[in-house]
Amino acid sequence: MIRVQNLVKTFGTLNAVNDVSFEVAEGEIFAFLGPNGAGKTTTIKMLTTLLKPTSGKIQLDGLDPQVQRNEARKRFGIVFQDPSLDGDLTASENMEIHGVLYHVPHKLRRQRTEELLKQFELWDRRNDQVKKFSGGMKRRLEIARGFLHTPRILFLDEPTLGLDPQSRNQLWTHIKKVNEAERVTVFLTTHYMDEADRVAHRIGVIDHGKLVAQGTPAAIKEQTGTTTLEDAFLALTGSTIREESASSADQMRQFAKMWSGGKR
Repeated sequence: MIRVQNLVKTFGTLNAVNDVSFEVAEGEIFAFLGPNGAGKTTTIKMLTTLLKPTSGKIQLDGLDPQVQRNEARKRFGIVFQDPSLDGDLTASENMEIHGVLYHVPHKLRRQRTEELLKQFELWDRRNDQVKKFSGGMKRRLEIARGFLHTPRILFLDEPTLGLDPQSRNQLWTHIKKVNEAERVTVFLTTHYMDEADRVAHRIGVIDHGKLVAQGTPAAIKEQTGTTTLEDAFLALTGSTIREESASSADQMRQFAKMWSGGKR
């Protein structure tokens, strides 16, 4: 479903992504992990058409996102870590706008809205303004919205950041149900290693622009001789504190701008 071959992105003399290759199968939950500044944000931007690779190849569901950009965008959904809902609108209205933007037929988007809001336990609050929702409810709505246009791939950037353990667990329960029911491929980033260990079928670890490990959580722990994924991650990337990466809100604004530009 996702195929990346020898991907490179340079900014002047900086190799932000350096010869990265991996594949993600249909229906797989793949966690892409790395310290701040390791290259994962740059990789996601290239996968989601926000950046053009310096060299290398990307395929999303058999499409080249650089050549077939608009068609590729229809195949995936994105949920960045910073909020992108309209708080003055209701849950249903936020879903409706998304469906219209993705040209989901009226009858189908109403059907999908009901199905997803029920799956994410938001149907009873569908007519409430989103600004009245808790943080966990907002995240559930954003992810439900990401599934609305029946994407083949869903990109989740730090989807549970700031949520309490109960909300995190509930959110992943819902995501896994849709993943299994609809065979949606999920590509996620997270700094919660226990979360990646629990939900991901496979993991890729990037550091200083290079993919330093990939495999099942168990295989990576075995490779590093550790008992937890957090210990394995530290063994692979070190314990030095890294600088924060660019705001994901900027990513979402950039994607929205490019999407609307591509539709003109």
